[in-house]
Amino acid sequence: MSNNETNPISMPDFMPLGDLRAMQLRKLQKIIPYEYEHVALFRRRCDEKGVKPRDLVELKDLGKFPFMKKTDLRDEYPLGLTAAPMHDIVRFHCSSGTTGKPICIPSTQNDLDIWSEGAARCLAMFGINADDIVQVSYGYGLFTGGLGAHYGAERLGCAVLPTGAGNTEKQIMLMKDLGVTVIACTPSYFLHLATVAERMGVDFRRDTKLRHGVFGAEPWTDEIRARIEQISGITAHDIYGLTEIAGPGVAGNCPYCHGLHIWEDHFYPEIIDPDTLEVLPDGEEGELVFTTLDRFGTPMIRYRTRDLSRLQTEQCRCGRTMRVMDRVHARSDDMLIIHGVNVFPSQIEACLMKVPEIAPHYQIHLASTDTMDIFELKVEVMPESFSDDVRGMESLRKKVLDAIKQVVGLSPKICLVAPGTLPRSEGKIKRVIDERRK
Repeated sequence: MSNNETNPISMPDFMPLGDLRAMQLRKLQKIIPYEYEHVALFRRRCDEKGVKPRDLVELKDLGKFPFMKKTDLRDEYPLGLTAAPMHDIVRFHCSSGTTGKPICIPSTQNDLDIWSEGAARCLAMFGINADDIVQVSYGYGLFTGGLGAHYGAERLGCAVLPTGAGNTEKQIMLMKDLGVTVIACTPSYFLHLATVAERMGVDFRRDTKLRHGVFGAEPWTDEIRARIEQISGITAHDIYGLTEIAGPGVAGNCPYCHGLHIWEDHFYPEIIDPDTLEVLPDGEEGELVFTTLDRFGTPMIRYRTRDLSRLQTEQCRCGRTMRVMDRVHARSDDMLIIHGVNVFPSQIEACLMKVPEIAPHYQIHLASTDTMDIFELKVEVMPESFSDDVRGMESLRKKVLDAIKQVVGLSPKICLVAPGTLPRSEGKIKRVIDERRK
C-alpha cells in the first residue's frame, strides 16, 4: 500500500469505480433540482429545452441539460447565479474583469472546504507533506490562486510562507533563509524568479532547499516544464482550477501520468465538440466542461471552460480511479486567426523552446493594414548567446523563423531582443498584444 493510500485526504482517490459513478449520480440528482429551484436562468433554459430535473435517471442524461458559460456570470452580475441564501455565503472571489464586468463567485463554507480539500489532495499526490515549507507566490485577494494554495497547504499540515506576487528579491531571500521546499506560483513568475535569482548570484540547486514547484493559472507547455526543471532542479507539478468551478485543486498530476487526475467526487467532467456541442467519448479532444457536484453557493451545471483537453481512456498506474485529463495546452478563445491560419500561443512557445539560444520570454504583436495582418514576434535571447555579431544574430533569427514556419506555416517578423528586455509579470503573463482592427 502506498503512503497516499494511508492518508485520509487521499482516500477518495482510490474509490472503486462503481461506487464513484453511483456517488456522482446521487450528487447530480441533488444539485440539479437545487439549481433548478434557486437559479432562474438555469430553470428558464431547462424549460426552453423541455428538460426537468427528474429526467436525470443515469449519468449520460446530464447531456440533456443546458450549458453555462462565462458570459452568463457577467450578464447576471453580481449575484444572479447565486443559489444559497446570503447568510450562508462566507466569501466572494472575482475575476479581474479586464474586459468589462468581472465574474463574481459567492461561496459557502462547505464550498471552501471542498476547494481546500482538493488542493490538499493535489499537494499530497505531488509528494508534499507536513514537513514541507510552502511559499505561495500566487496573488492573494480576488484571484483564487493564493488562498487556494494557502489553505490546501495548511490543511495538509505544511508551514506556509504567504509572500504573494511581487517583491521578488525579498522572496528569494526568504526562500533561502527559511529553507523553503515548495514554491507555488504561475510558471511565468517562476521563470522571472529564476532570472532575478541569477542576477543576485543565487543558484536554486546550491543555495536553496527547493524540491517542488506547484504551477498553474496559465497554460504552459512541456517545453517550459523541462526548462523550469533544468534551471532549478525541482520537480514541476501541474495544478488545475478556475474561479468558476473552484480555484487550484480541481485536478493535478501524479508521478505516473502525463495528465491530471480530476477529483471526480466533486467535479464531473465532460468533453464536448466546441462547434456541435455534442458530448465526445473519452479519448477524443475537445472542450472541457465541468459540473460542480456539491457546490451550493454558486453551482455550475455543465460549465464550458473553453480549455481544450481530452479524458484519457487508460487507467493510471498509480491506482487512482479518478479520470485523467490531458494537460491544458490551449484555450478555444485563445486561438488567433492570422492570415487565415489558426494559431495558438502555446504552439509558438513550443517552437521557441526547441531553440536552445532562446530564453522563455516572448511576446506576439498583431496589427493590421487595410489589406493584411502584421504578425511580429519579439523573442529574448539567452545572455550567453546575445551579441553584437550581426551575422550570428541573423543566423539565429533565421533559425527561429524556420522553427515557427515548420510548425505553424507562417513567417512572422522575428525581432531578437536583449535579455531582460520584455516585460515580466508577477501574475498571469500577457503573451499577446492584438491591435488589429475588429
